[in-house]
Amino acid sequence: MSTYQTASSRPIAAAAGEPGAAEVERTYKKVFWRIVPFLMLCYVVAYLDRVNVGFAKLQMSQQLAFSETVFGLGAGVFFIGYFLFELPSNILMHKLGARIWIARIMITWGLLSALFVFVKTPMQFYILRFLLGLAEAGFYPGVILYLTYWFPSHRRAKIIAVFMSAIPVSGIFGNPLSGWIMQTFHNSSGFAGWQWMFLIEAIPAIAIGIATILYLDNGISSAKWLSDGEKRLLADEIAAAQPQQKTQAHSLGEVFRDPRTWWMSLIYFAFVTGQYGLTFWMPTLVKSTGVSGAFEIGLLSAIPFLCAIVVMNLMGHSADKRRERRWHLIVPALFGAIGFTVAASFADNTVVSIAFLSLAAAGVLTCAPLFWSLPTAFMSGATAAAGIAIINSIGNLAGFASPYMIGYLKDLTHSTQTGMYVLAGMLVIGAIATWLTPARLVNR
Repeated sequence: MSTYQTASSRPIAAAAGEPGAAEVERTYKKVFWRIVPFLMLCYVVAYLDRVNVGFAKLQMSQQLAFSETVFGLGAGVFFIGYFLFELPSNILMHKLGARIWIARIMITWGLLSALFVFVKTPMQFYILRFLLGLAEAGFYPGVILYLTYWFPSHRRAKIIAVFMSAIPVSGIFGNPLSGWIMQTFHNSSGFAGWQWMFLIEAIPAIAIGIATILYLDNGISSAKWLSDGEKRLLADEIAAAQPQQKTQAHSLGEVFRDPRTWWMSLIYFAFVTGQYGLTFWMPTLVKSTGVSGAFEIGLLSAIPFLCAIVVMNLMGHSADKRRERRWHLIVPALFGAIGFTVAASFADNTVVSIAFLSLAAAGVLTCAPLFWSLPTAFMSGATAAAGIAIINSIGNLAGFASPYMIGYLKDLTHSTQTGMYVLAGMLVIGAIATWLTPARLVNR
């Protein structure tokens, strides 16, 4: 047994007074600051390029005469490409290494995002959104897989919550930025504001993709910034947290046949429905309360994300501290459902709508990082590469269904109210499915 591993299977870090505990914490802090802020920056750029189409809609739909249904379908078709290539992408990352593969993803999606400048027809819009989904497929589940190489299961909820803070951060800074670009550069050099937005916001993806090749390491063994002792310590911690590894499924077929894979997919689908309903339609929801001006809409749209970033990190810390997952998922999901319901019921009141959209954002965005502590607790290695990709790709089909559904219902009813009630209902379904998940699986 390594000198960095206790006699029991519990993590060393839990034994605060034992020799080596301070070194463990110091090493994890070193790993955290080396990789997590950089990955978070990557995801801020990724998420902004994924959902900035929601801001482009404020000008794009009118200029190109796109209906709400056309826009909703175009926003959602991204996830068809994402679904088709996500599993192969994650398997390729596991084989080829995170450094090259994540860089490839970022550079290709940056180039495709810039091409939205030339969209004129619904078909061009659909094709580019589909290709953008193909390009970005594997980034998010790839990062979740990558974090399992560095952090044991009992540390991941907090780490993933910090990483996924990129979603509200992209809303806090990206929404006002998108609004400002569209308002400031509109009709400059013959381009509309939405065209400038796509072009300018594509540049960071390409630049950071190139930086990834120079900065990121594939895993513990290739990290030159770690000493040999630190590498052994991290490897032993991860091994000690996976006593069940010998009995895991090792074939792709077994991962597909494992009922836990499909149960996790159901829960994630429900949560993602709420997440993308919120992020794609936030500018439209704020505008419908009577706010005018792209920059003003951007500023107000940032408020719910400010609330979310605080709540999701507090809940992630609490879940790791208490080693409890189920109620840390159920409560935010139900509060998210309440937020959508009340915001929809007072859609013409800006103050009430923003307040309860903030509750919805805090609930919805808290669910995702806490959710991933469930499947990564019983998956690792190649099994995790396949399992995480399957769960994420199926769950992200909600990214297609949610925007399209809201767009269709808005055209049908001339209101976003019905769509928001559906989002609330999906969060309740996710909460019930989480409650039915055995405690022995989720509390680790």
